[in-house]
Amino acid sequence: MDLSRVIAISGKPGLYRLISQTRGGFVVEDLEKGKKVSIASNYNVSLLDNVAIYGISQEFPLAEVFFRIYKKENGGETIDHKVSGTELRKYMEEILPEYDDSRVYDSDLKKLFQWYNILHKNGLLNIDLAAVEAAMAAQQAQVENTNVEAEVVAEVKEVEEKPKKKAPAKKAADKDADAKPAKKTAAKKATKKDEGSEEK
Repeated sequence: MDLSRVIAISGKPGLYRLISQTRGGFVVEDLEKGKKVSIASNYNVSLLDNVAIYGISQEFPLAEVFFRIYKKENGGETIDHKVSGTELRKYMEEILPEYDDSRVYDSDLKKLFQWYNILHKNGLLNIDLAAVEAAMAAQQAQVENTNVEAEVVAEVKEVEEKPKKKAPAKKAADKDADAKPAKKTAAKKATKKDEGSEEK
């Protein structure tokens, strides 16, 4: 699945393939109609590679969401984007239960499923399920390893900081040790004075 040259244009329905760039804008191909058109550079253009769906704890790249739909549908088309918002959300819960329903609107879901079906019709969703799943598993393992390493570093820091907290107590003990001989010396001097007074 290569979304690097597939774009959405603000204010225009559907998806477009970026053909070339001109001085004043871009030449694109409408994926639904198959027609090439020129668009001015002042249009807001979004590369699908850079689009993500809001999740509760993280954002999910569009490619990952498309992969989940592809897997659920065994490589077939998905739900019609024209069904009710309730049906779209029910479907979304099945494929991405971690999505943030407070920040993902019905209009976003309509675009998502419409885009998937357009890409599917144009043969742009040829996904190697085994390869993607292996890559996702490797990524998850890397995240878990990073978390474990962070925990180990935190524990090492905690162990290193404990002796530093005890250090002031040792200094206090050393001061007491230095003070005690001084008291004994004073006591000895006093004893010699007493002996001298008795001889007189």
